[in-house]
Amino acid sequence: MGRIRLVRHGQASFLAEDYDRLSETGMRQSVALGAWLRRTGQDADLVLRGSLRRHRETAEACLAAWKPEEGRPVETVEDAAFDEFDHLDVLGALRPELRAPGALAAFLRGQDDPRRAFQALFVRSLERWTAGGHGGHGGDYRESWTAFRERCAAGLRRAIERAPSGSVWVFTSGGPVAVACQQVLGLSDRGTLDLNAVIANTGVTTLLHGRGRLSLGSFNATGHLEAACDAGLLTLR
Repeated sequence: MGRIRLVRHGQASFLAEDYDRLSETGMRQSVALGAWLRRTGQDADLVLRGSLRRHRETAEACLAAWKPEEGRPVETVEDAAFDEFDHLDVLGALRPELRAPGALAAFLRGQDDPRRAFQALFVRSLERWTAGGHGGHGGDYRESWTAFRERCAAGLRRAIERAPSGSVWVFTSGGPVAVACQQVLGLSDRGTLDLNAVIANTGVTTLLHGRGRLSLGSFNATGHLEAACDAGLLTLR
């Protein structure tokens, strides 16, 4: 039986002009994951990552602490199928003024509670996106919800094909992780959004596959963060 472990990236740079880079906490989370994987003797036959900077930085920091290649060479492959949806595009369809460079960060910095304000706006935007009727060719979105789910499913199929009976680690984002769980568990779109909202930075979700079946082994494991004995490492944003 093969295993695919989906790792959400470390904490990105919330409120910064360039969100797509790890914060200091995000780097520590990634190192903590790698150190825990090394201590617990985890192996890898293949490492995949999305094409975003936060995916690359999470993978590099984790692998540097883990050093799985000491036993045997481990191939690392970039696959944009594991990229997150464009959150600025999804938010901008609801609030067009936020499409301008730096507009979202500026808006949030003016709120009493930026994280709460972002979450409320994000939920409304996701509900509109997943409801349909706005996306598709010529619609409000560059990538519809349906197209995003199909992209993520294609990435999973390629991961299985690349290592049909091995251990695959995928450094990705919360959206692809939630969609993978939707595919396995038959969740509604609403349930998928609820799941996405609780995926921790560097949380690990395990999928098992064999004989044409794909099942959920575990969801959003954060033992590596708990083992670090630092409550500040457990973050959702």
